[in-house]
Amino acid sequence: MQTILAEFFIGQSDVMQRTFTQEDVTLYITLTGDNNPVFTNQELIEKTKFGRPFVPGILTEGLVSEVITKKLPGTPAAVLQKELIFHHPVFVGDSVTAELQIIDIDYKRRWITEKITCYNQDGKEVVTGQVLIFVLTEE
Repeated sequence: MQTILAEFFIGQSDVMQRTFTQEDVTLYITLTGDNNPVFTNQELIEKTKFGRPFVPGILTEGLVSEVITKKLPGTPAAVLQKELIFHHPVFVGDSVTAELQIIDIDYKRRWITEKITCYNQDGKEVVTGQVLIFVLTEE
């Protein structure tokens, strides 16, 4: 794990992958109370053009946060701003890869800006965006 801001560079990237399960969705519903029918109501789900239960977007966002915490930067940091666009639903059983790439570093402010790209097992982009991170560790 890198801890010195000067060790990071523009173009540096890292990825993590996760397969989302119905148990993940159930835990999310239990924690948040967000029981959107597109997560669990099979009768309603079958009437949609997708026909499969959705994974809450916040779980995909959580995978992005996991990359930040464990890999890039992987050092104590705080998210200052995050902008995400959800292009396509993630479904129960989908394997999603989150790829983050450093696109800017402000050494004076200790900020790293990263591009976010998440795609499913078929290579379809499901989430894109950008995150601004404040690196908390001192040099």
